Amino acid sequence: MEGRSGRELERHRHHGPGNPLWRWQALRSPARVALNFIVITLCKYLPWLGLKNRMLRLVGVRIGRGVSIGLAAMFDIFWPENIEIGDNSVIGYGATLLGHEFLVDEWRTGRVRIGRNCVVGALSLVMPGVRVGDGSIVAAYSLVNRDVPPGVMAGGVPARVLKRL
Repeated sequence: MEGRSGRELERHRHHGPGNPLWRWQALRSPARVALNFIVITLCKYLPWLGLKNRMLRLVGVRIGRGVSIGLAAMFDIFWPENIEIGDNSVIGYGATLLGHEFLVDEWRTGRVRIGRNCVVGALSLVMPGVRVGDGSIVAAYSLVNRDVPPGVMAGGVPARVLKRL
């Protein structure tokens, strides 16, 4: 299940006309995706952290205690259950956490695991199958396409370890 990028992914081959995104309704229940979309979109703009966390848990996101999710943060609408955020972590303004990706000839799913006491900076993108280790910081505007070890600051496109904390 490990991809070429070192991410832990489950790969699904697509057979048929067009790319697999055209057939998303065969992969996930349209009613469930619609519910996920409504809840996640509403949560993007809710300022109340406790209510936001409770609503995201309803669609399957695993959120620890004391997690803070900034405004406009976006979670995967197809597979929100693939996202896990550890206690006391911060997801910055406009950050995106994806539990899937569609490609031309396949689609992939993978768990996103944000550890305890982490920061995912504003407008960062965390790809499916990635772990951010406990106590790590991901700098703003980073593309996290591989695991981030515990206790480091990582950043850039693609993100790389910048220093030990």
